[in-house]
Amino acid sequence: MLTPKRVKWRKQQKGRMRGKADRGNTLFFGEFGLLATECGRITAKQIEASRVAMTRYVKRGGQIWIRIFPDKPVTKKPAETRMGSGKGNVEEWCAVIKPGRIIFEMAGISQTEAFEALRLANHKLPIHCKPIGKNTRGSVAATAAPQEAVK
Repeated sequence: MLTPKRVKWRKQQKGRMRGKADRGNTLFFGEFGLLATECGRITAKQIEASRVAMTRYVKRGGQIWIRIFPDKPVTKKPAETRMGSGKGNVEEWCAVIKPGRIIFEMAGISQTEAFEALRLANHKLPIHCKPIGKNTRGSVAATAAPQEAVK
């Protein structure tokens, strides 16, 4: 699983997930990608489960890029512990996702195969995402823009 080698601070505050992704929101490496449509946190276990689902579906064909990294520690206190006595220990690592962020990218396979693999990967994630392609992304953005202007 993905974890940072070392961090400056062992524990972090929760923070807020507001706004849209200002970086990591365009296809950079592959032809197809999985685009987040809502905000949330994705743990390292969920990223690995999604990766395994995609890799197994394409039978290790093509290429897969993971565009997110779990760099935020999540702490949990033991069960049946009274309030107080400080912050809990780091239990897992997660990546904070905002709408518009590309999570995975794929190349070297057909569009139908890639979209099905990305759909299977999406079922392993706690947030809603949609598969996109380099050709379809432009048409989706073009059709979405005039509708917003009408409203």
